[in-house]
Amino acid sequence: MRTTKGAARNQAKRRLFKRAKGYRGGRGTLLRTVKETLVRAGAYAFRDRRARKRDFRKLWIIRINAAVSQHGLRYSEFIGGLKQAGIELDRRSLAELAVADPAAFGEVVNRVKTALAA
Repeated sequence: MRTTKGAARNQAKRRLFKRAKGYRGGRGTLLRTVKETLVRAGAYAFRDRRARKRDFRKLWIIRINAAVSQHGLRYSEFIGGLKQAGIELDRRSLAELAVADPAAFGEVVNRVKTALAA
């Protein structure tokens, strides 16, 4: 008996079309275009998973800088002072502290100022 790829091929196509669900026009209905689109989508997803990390770090730095400048310090001085004071908070938690609890952030800034003065 002759063997065919029928079932396996249909399953593979179904898997591709399922991943391309919601794409407009031929990008969601034509096999060749779906394959090209999914490859490109995967490349963008890979790239942007890394870019997201950079973008969030930038955002945290901007927020910390804005909060620190209200206390009369510059961002670079603040980060240097954190190291001198032995405070091991990362930028993410510092930014969250600056937004959610300005009083606690002010206390951190005061400790940094005393460490810089000493």
